Order: sequence, then C-alpha cells, then structure tokens
Amino acid sequence: MRATRLLRASLLAALGVIPASEGFARPKATAAAPATVTVDYGIALAGIPIGTAQVSGQFESARYRMDVSARLTGLVGAVTGGMGSARASGLIAEGPQPSAFAISTKTSNSGIAVRMALARGNVTQSEVTPPLIDMGDRVPVTPANKRGIVDPASALMMPAVSRGELTDQANCNRTIPVFDGATRFNVVLSYGETRTVEKPGYSGPVLVCNARYQAIAGHRPDRPGVKFMEDNRDMSVWLAPVEGTRVLLPVRIAVRTTLGTNIIEATRWNRGGAQTVTAQAAGQASGQVAQATLFDQ
Repeated sequence: MRATRLLRASLLAALGVIPASEGFARPKATAAAPATVTVDYGIALAGIPIGTAQVSGQFESARYRMDVSARLTGLVGAVTGGMGSARASGLIAEGPQPSAFAISTKTSNSGIAVRMALARGNVTQSEVTPPLIDMGDRVPVTPANKRGIVDPASALMMPAVSRGELTDQANCNRTIPVFDGATRFNVVLSYGETRTVEKPGYSGPVLVCNARYQAIAGHRPDRPGVKFMEDNRDMSVWLAPVEGTRVLLPVRIAVRTTLGTNIIEATRWNRGGAQTVTAQAAGQASGQVAQATLFDQ
C-alpha cells in the first residue's frame, strides 16, 4: 500500500508539482508572437524507469496555457494502471494568475479529479471528486488560503523574476504558493548552481534550484509522509529558458522519497517545431516537490 502510494505520487509529481511563482516580471506592452514548447520526460524511481510525461506550453502576449500528461509504464504501469492529465490557463501579469485548472488521475483501483475556477489567481469555485474523507485531523483551509495562489500545472511555468538574463540566479529565489483544490502549500526555491546540459532539442545553461516544501493548510500534520516532505532537504528543479519568451520550464525534477529518489528528466525539448536551441540562442532570448498530500487519505 505504501509503495503504491509513492508510485502514484510519482505520477502526480509529473503532473505538476514543481512550482511557478510570485513576483513575475511584467510583460512588455508590445505584442509578442505566440510561442509554443513541448517537453517529453522520463520518470524513474530509485534508478528504475517507471513512466513518461509530457508538458506543452503556449504563451501569447500575457496569456498562457499548460497541458500536462503522464503515464506509468512497464511492470509498474501494468500493476497500477496509472495515468493522468491536467490543464491550466490564465494570465501572466505581475504574478501568475490562473483562471482555470483541471486534473484527472486514474489507477487500476481508484481515480481522482479536481476542477477549479479562479479569478486572477483567486479561487472562486473548486471541486474534488470523490470528496476527501474527513478524518478530523486536517488543518482547515481558510478563504485566505485560496487567494493569490498557483495551481500545480501553472506552477510548472516559471516567468522570470529578474529583468536580466533568464539564467540569472535571481530566477531561482522565489516562494511558490500552490493550491491543488484541497491542500495549500509553499514550495520555496533557492539558487544552487548553474549547469550546462545537452538534450535533444536544447543545449545550453540551466538553473539548478534547491526546493523545500512547506505545508500550510488542508494537510494532516501527523501523517509520516507530510513530516518526511517538510524535513526533506533533497529536492531540486533544473530550469531552462524557452526561446522567444521570458519563461523557464523544468528540464529535471528530483525528489527523495522513502523508496529512493524520484527523477523526472527531459528526454526531448521541442520549441514550436524548431531544431536544437543553442546556448547562444538561449542567451539572446533572455533580457519550475512532490506533493501527494491531496491523495494521502
């Protein structure tokens, strides 16, 4: 049961666990050409491949849409039947302002769906199906907890907080206020280092951001999984710039679990059908833990 929960957490991580942010740089008034990017990922747990995921982002002027899908494969997929998809859309202003979010996950013996309507990042309506079991030990979610938040799918999009290069280390230093429809938590990022990576479709610098999880509301504080994540010092996200935008997306997400390190890493990066983005192009274009608390019933 514990292993199944962690495997399901791997699927959820791929569907949007790593962060967006507050304090986005305001887009310029001049209209920009629409930008699209699709990133394919492999999912591994303790070094064993267990699934695949894909993130597609569309960015036009001050609007965005994120589509995320994930599937557990191999023996794990055969046993759990795990798959899921999510979509979010909204505005990019001085902060992330989602207007709609939906996610659906399915395993061989269960399924969960979440739908949220928002007005500039403030939740106006949310529904979790099936409803969470009231065990009497959850920290209550207040109306204030639902204001100025980012949904998990929007959290994968990282608009720059620095007005300089997209690989400026300041773009790591941010706190992301996430609400998934039932739990409210922060992901606190801090700069670790800058590396150069070579991936099909992307070659150039990435920001390596250290990550910390802070439970706020909706969680069950005495659950071992919550305590483990709050104490977890072994989480990181690598961010790469999307050519022609002021946005970064994850190239790699790593989260230590009790079964080993869960790694979600890009296998292909496709910017609007373009060929490999070189480090020079990335520079010219300059000028994203796992949370399973929602399903920890």
